[in-house]
Amino acid sequence: MAARMKERFLNEITPALMQKFSYKSVMQVPKIEKVVINMGVGDAVQNSKVLDAAVEDLQRIAGQKPVITRAKKSIAGFRLRENAPIGAKVTLRGDRMYFFLDKLFNISLPRVRDFRGVSSKAFDGRGNYTLGIKEQLIFPEIEYDKVEKIRGMDIVIVTTAQSDEEARELLTQLGMPFVK
Repeated sequence: MAARMKERFLNEITPALMQKFSYKSVMQVPKIEKVVINMGVGDAVQNSKVLDAAVEDLQRIAGQKPVITRAKKSIAGFRLRENAPIGAKVTLRGDRMYFFLDKLFNISLPRVRDFRGVSSKAFDGRGNYTLGIKEQLIFPEIEYDKVEKIRGMDIVIVTTAQSDEEARELLTQLGMPFVK
């Protein structure tokens, strides 16, 4: 599955992008560098077992062991201490990244209730796209009965594109379902 998406990128998408943006070299064509999946778990401050469940869910979704993120500084209002565990993240590259994106575009996002497409305004100005997901249940690896609490996550797609327009075209060609 991931190999098919990668092959399509090389054989179909690269020439199309070269023609549209009139690149002189294949090396100018934007590529997806990495995908970062971040899950913040605010409840982990009081109960560390909550973080274990989030890490397990994230590991199932990404197919890779997540790293536990820690607080950079103390915030008394949130009862947060410096270096306390507050979430988990995974960075995907290579074949795992393409496999995840294929699954996200074709299986998971269409499972979202009342799905009409993702916003085309979530670019950061440098060609990176951020997508917020409200519940982890849209992924086929997560079993509904075993979920203790519904958690959201952020998915950041980092590209080598110089502008949002280039990145939007790249993601559209890869099959990202943007709102029409």
